[in-house]
Amino acid sequence: MSEPAWVGIDLGTQSVRAIALDDEGRRLTVAASPIRSSRHGDRHEQDPETWWSAVVSVLGEVTSQLPAGVVARAVAVSGTSGTVVPVDPATGRAAGPAVMYDDRRGAHHLDPVQSAGSAVWTRLGYRMQASWALPKLLAMLEEGALASVSAIAHQPDVITSRLAGRRMPSDLSSALKSGADLDTVTWPVGVFDELGLAVERMPQLASAGTRIGEVSHAAALETGLPVGCTIVAGMTDGCAAQIAAGALTPGAWNSVLGTTLVLKGVALERRVDPSGAVYSHRAPFGTGWYPGGASSTGAGAISTWLPGRDLDALTRAFDPASPPPIAYPLVGRGERFPFVSSDAEAVLPGAVDDASMFAAILHGVAFVERLAFDLLGDTGYDISGPVLVTGGGSRNPVWTQLRADMLGRPVHLPEHGEGAAGMAILAAAGVGAGEGAATLDPLATAAARMLRPPRIVPSDTDRHQRLMPVYTRFVDVLEERGWIGPELATSAREPST
Repeated sequence: MSEPAWVGIDLGTQSVRAIALDDEGRRLTVAASPIRSSRHGDRHEQDPETWWSAVVSVLGEVTSQLPAGVVARAVAVSGTSGTVVPVDPATGRAAGPAVMYDDRRGAHHLDPVQSAGSAVWTRLGYRMQASWALPKLLAMLEEGALASVSAIAHQPDVITSRLAGRRMPSDLSSALKSGADLDTVTWPVGVFDELGLAVERMPQLASAGTRIGEVSHAAALETGLPVGCTIVAGMTDGCAAQIAAGALTPGAWNSVLGTTLVLKGVALERRVDPSGAVYSHRAPFGTGWYPGGASSTGAGAISTWLPGRDLDALTRAFDPASPPPIAYPLVGRGERFPFVSSDAEAVLPGAVDDASMFAAILHGVAFVERLAFDLLGDTGYDISGPVLVTGGGSRNPVWTQLRADMLGRPVHLPEHGEGAAGMAILAAAGVGAGEGAATLDPLATAAARMLRPPRIVPSDTDRHQRLMPVYTRFVDVLEERGWIGPELATSAREPST
């Protein structure tokens, strides 16, 4: 008998990655292919055909390198949260450019969207934001970007539809920012009617981890996946990274430091953050909630404010004992988490050298991360569990140590952390859920055999004490600008316990 391989695909901003793991979580093969974006002011688009071309490339590489006797049994796909695409309603093939996760063309529709769905959004703990998908869909309708015959899909749907040869449902995670009701697993028809958005345009919904289709003969020829390979409903990129990291028990958190900073945790019950900065995804198989949020700052600030610099040299020159200037290194206008403000802009030091700017950015992002945990705790979530750090920023040991020092607690570096690996684990769980594991959490079962213990980076108590006065000044600046309220500011100034 053949041995199974579990395949995960992650559609990122700059590349598409695919990975194959064996049944014990060992990496069999991995591949990546770059993709490009088109940015004009607040608009950000990609050509979905480039996604498929990249997927064909990486799957061809991955499947051709599988060991003899190993066969891909299931595949799952993650994508960027809030990215929407007009598609053909029969085939699910893209019928126009994708409007990406951080596109803000729907900003002028935000108030009507918030008003029309106020009762639903309050119950779900949503606060619609300009970059969320539902306001963008109204802008696309207004601008004629959605032809009268076009349906709507989310980023992973475009790929799963090509794999299956027919239009596929959206996973609940990807559909959240389009207004999906996670409690009823339906679209809010009354809200859509008031906004003039026909619910018939929207995809069917599926819980993450469920089987939604099989790879077609045509897709098998293009990708190397076997005909009949199970397609499992995936999740957004942040949730995918959380699964890969192993933040799967209540109180555990995954902090993904990539282009942006994304925090996701686990809770048995959903809490409501009145500010709307924190929202919750439904966990796979309906086994709880994944609360968190996504900041607009992160490692992307380095390429924005220090383009082309020698980052290794700047890292070597970094002095953790030197007090940094206050910085909130936003890229672009507006912030989503740990506070919501459409007017927030970067706070940066004045004329400083590269080393000082680098230090300011590293500290600024670490302060944002600390404030995010302060907010999550204020919202009522358990933040006492392990903090697993992933993303490109976690590969910088100086930055990782700084983050541990700022949090005043150890951080954990898992073996996996990329979204593609999370989707491979979810694919394995999805097949396991259909093979008699009804009495268990299928994801926990798969993760238990596929994940290894993480490496722990301890916090330096002395450095934490030195950083807290600087963090307090950082909080003061945010409160003075009206970006955070006095309640969060007061709790953020309290020493770590």
